[in-house]
Amino acid sequence: MLRKGKSHIEGAGLFTDAPIPARKKIGELTGEKISLREARRRAKRLKRIAIVEMDKGAIDATVRGAGPLRYVNHSCDPNSYIRIAYNRVEFYALRAIKAGEELTCDYGATQHEGKLPCRCNSPKCRQFL
Repeated sequence: MLRKGKSHIEGAGLFTDAPIPARKKIGELTGEKISLREARRRAKRLKRIAIVEMDKGAIDATVRGAGPLRYVNHSCDPNSYIRIAYNRVEFYALRAIKAGEELTCDYGATQHEGKLPCRCNSPKCRQFL
């Protein structure tokens, strides 16, 4: 149902082969569970960050074997959102998503601290992450 492909936003993206209804759970981000301190240390040395911080630690999806949701790119006008609950990072459809559409979410606050140019090309683009 989900496949990695070339993104029009940045590098690789995640695409759906089938429609996804609004509010449906897409899946859970997997990767290495690490401390917040370690997450921030790793983020400083990575060009592409796939780390999500939670109250009690973080998930590093840049590690080998992490699931496909690591390829969800940022958009200022996303079609999905992240829900962090019970020390888990889950993705849900914000609206109905068409087959073949790239999955995107609004990363919100990032380790880039507002210095990384946004490439989403949305009319709602905030210009930086």
